[in-house]
Amino acid sequence: MNSRMFLLVGFSMLLLTALSSCEKDSYEKGEGRYSLLQADFAMLTVNSEKQAISFLTDEGDSYLISNPLKASWIETADTTYRAYLYYNKVDNNKAQVKSIGSLPTLIARPAKDYKRQPQDPVGLESAWLTRDGQYINMGLLLKNGRLDDGKEGIHALSLLCDSVRQNADLTRTTYYRLLHEQGEAPQYYTNRRYVCILLPTEERPDSVCLTVNTYDGVVVRKFKL
Repeated sequence: MNSRMFLLVGFSMLLLTALSSCEKDSYEKGEGRYSLLQADFAMLTVNSEKQAISFLTDEGDSYLISNPLKASWIETADTTYRAYLYYNKVDNNKAQVKSIGSLPTLIARPAKDYKRQPQDPVGLESAWLTRDGQYINMGLLLKNGRLDDGKEGIHALSLLCDSVRQNADLTRTTYYRLLHEQGEAPQYYTNRRYVCILLPTEERPDSVCLTVNTYDGVVVRKFKL
C-alpha cells in the first residue's frame, strides 16, 4: 500500500486564524437580518498571501469574505481549496466567516496501484452529488477512541477505480470502491467526518457506482452525472 494514495483523517476541528483582532471563535447570536449562522461546503479561493478571500458554495452562491483569513492547512498561494464554512451573510455578496475546515478530497486510482486494498467498515450516513456535478460528498461515521498518548486515532481513506463499463444503452459507468483502514484507532465511540470525491472532467462517464463496506454490510450508491 502506498501511503501517499491514502488520506489520513483525524477529528480535530480546524478553526480559522482571522486577521481581525475582534474575531471570536464562539458565535454570538444577534438580532439582525443576517444573524443566523450558516454552514456550507464550498470552493475556497486563496490569494498570494495564503489568505482565504472568497468562496463559492455547492448551491452556487458566491461570497467575498469580509475579513481575509488564514488557516494552518492553507499551504499554497493563488489556488482553491475544498472546504466547509460557518458564516453569517453581511450583505448580498459578502460574508463574515466564523470558522472554516478543510474538506478532504479523494481522487480515484486504478486497482493496480494498490498493493493492499483495506476495506474496514465505516458508517455511511449520506452521499450526494453536488449541483455542478464536480464532486460526490459523503458523510462518514468512523469509530474512534483515544490512544495511550491521549490523541485520537487516525484513519486512512482512499478511492479505488475497479473498472469503466459500457452499458446496453451505450452509456458508460465508472465503478469506485472506498478503501478504509482503521489502523490502531480504537472503536469506543463514533465521529462524523465529511469527505468528497473529485469526479473526472476528461473521459467523463455517464454515471458512477460507489461501493462502501459499512457496519451494516456492503452499500452501493449510483449517481447519474
